[in-house]
Amino acid sequence: MSDWLAVWLTLRLAATTTVLLLLLGTPLAWWLARTRSPLKGPLGALVALPLVLPPTVLGFYLLVALGPGGPIGELTRSLGLGVLPFTFAGLVVGSVIYSLPFVVQPLQAAFEALGERPLEVAATLGAGALDRFFSVAVPLARPGFVAATILGFAHTVGEFGVVLMIGGNIPGATRVLSVALYDHVEALEYAPAHWLAAGMLAFSFLVLLAVYGRLPMRRAS
Repeated sequence: MSDWLAVWLTLRLAATTTVLLLLLGTPLAWWLARTRSPLKGPLGALVALPLVLPPTVLGFYLLVALGPGGPIGELTRSLGLGVLPFTFAGLVVGSVIYSLPFVVQPLQAAFEALGERPLEVAATLGAGALDRFFSVAVPLARPGFVAATILGFAHTVGEFGVVLMIGGNIPGATRVLSVALYDHVEALEYAPAHWLAAGMLAFSFLVLLAVYGRLPMRRAS
């Protein structure tokens, strides 16, 4: 029963995180794809940082920042929200930061691939900036949105280090699927560990199959 609670919590976390990532990552990716600001490089590196930073390092600094003595923790306590570590909300914050590049980078690549021509044509027809974005850029970048959604969701499902550091292991509250698998292995309960691991392996393969199956194939000349 506890494993099913972990599965449900993981799916809930992944869905919530993916929605927030699309809302936050879309304008960020659009800006990165079109800006010539000198801040593009540093901001792009900051977004990509979770790709190379050990998850436990990121989780540790989030734990410090969100804790009662951290700047964000003091702010949330002053607002009457309490502290976020070892709560579902804390897991969401950590997951959004950790999975950010898996959503922003596919969207940025899709927006950059559009070029200027479709937007210029729409502008000559009287379309405003928002109209050009929603009626031209978003439909043409649809493969990027599909890839970003799949990768953001799947990456959140497979998190371990960040969620363990910031959420701990509270059944029904912060005990996600990867932590449940770790618990079974630590207790030498290999039968349930095999079921969870095999399920995550199959899920990962299907995710990659869905992503790579949507990539355009070049014909041999």
